[in-house]
Amino acid sequence: MEELNHAGNNTNEDIRQPDLNDLLDRGDQALMEQILRDPTHAYRNLKHGDTVDGRIMQINRDEILVDIGAKAEGVIPSREMQTLSEEDRAALKVGDTILVFVVQSEDKEGRAILSIDKARQEKSWRALQECYERGDIIYARVKNYNKGGLLVDLDGVRGFVPASQVSSISRVSETQKQSEMARLVNVELPLKVIEINRNRNRLILSERQALVETRESKKDELLTSLREGDVRDGVVSSVCDFGVFVDIGGADGLVHLSEISWSRVKHPGEVLKVGDKVKVAILNIDHERKRIALSIKRTQSEPWTRVAERYQLGQIVEGTITQLASFGAFARIEDGVEGLIHISEMGDERIQHPREVLSEGQVVQARIIRIDPARKRMGLSLRLHAEPTESSEKEENPD
Repeated sequence: MEELNHAGNNTNEDIRQPDLNDLLDRGDQALMEQILRDPTHAYRNLKHGDTVDGRIMQINRDEILVDIGAKAEGVIPSREMQTLSEEDRAALKVGDTILVFVVQSEDKEGRAILSIDKARQEKSWRALQECYERGDIIYARVKNYNKGGLLVDLDGVRGFVPASQVSSISRVSETQKQSEMARLVNVELPLKVIEINRNRNRLILSERQALVETRESKKDELLTSLREGDVRDGVVSSVCDFGVFVDIGGADGLVHLSEISWSRVKHPGEVLKVGDKVKVAILNIDHERKRIALSIKRTQSEPWTRVAERYQLGQIVEGTITQLASFGAFARIEDGVEGLIHISEMGDERIQHPREVLSEGQVVQARIIRIDPARKRMGLSLRLHAEPTESSEKEENPD
């Protein structure tokens, strides 16, 4: 509380009038009353809307008396301290300094009516205005929700977060939207003020914008720490036709379709979905465009390096037909290893196209007739009992 200065008529500088708070501390009630009756005593001229510091004089069940430097003590009725929790109120004691808002400068008894709730609210509005002007990100816990969005409380000021400004609420049904908003109650969210109007008591916030800015900041930090060749843990954040985006802790990088697996993948959705946890290798970092190229398959050993050890000529293997072409069919033997069944190796009868005897997804038994690990090629035959040399000749010189 500001010290109260008293003006006296005595011109002797050595004679100082006692301070009101000093008298209160010493319990000199009589002298204090004498000073308060002194017409030369300087009082604050308070009016509605003022926010001032006061000193608690007395705590009663239904009200708190506060010295705010006026002619009489101010009173905080219980209805004006609803924002105080039981713990907050129990912690208050005589002599504490407290911020109050002047609701009424003087009632019938000559006392000012004060409010803790409105003081907190006023202080919060001023702080929120500053946050809005600076573009700061603030944090608030969700108190409730309605059909349109989330409700938050910022030290007495109620803010509204439209559903469209909440990142986890996508374009889903109304039932799903309400379920997601209910889940967010009591969750603390990062928020950015996007509209503030004190006169209309209007505060609109966005969690989506706060996340975007937070991620941009984290992305800048991450880009400076990444090195090509690093292996990171990530989570698939988006799946599209040409690849998947993976969040590696503050920034999304792209895993191109060709870098998802050593096996043939037609669409990323065949093997990955949003939320999948993956390991990725850093292929390239474009600091200027803030783009990161990632690879999933580079975190795994290249399958063809083990082919010479695992397979041999004449071996019967099981394969799945992955693609049909006019000259033959490709069969996946294991992830990353495919062999070609030439059209001449599909049977004794002449056929015009492999689709006459095979279909994509079909599982077949085939004989290995050629292995070339250096060129990543393997020749297969559906003639399980043919001699390997004979089959090779037919593949090289088809009729």
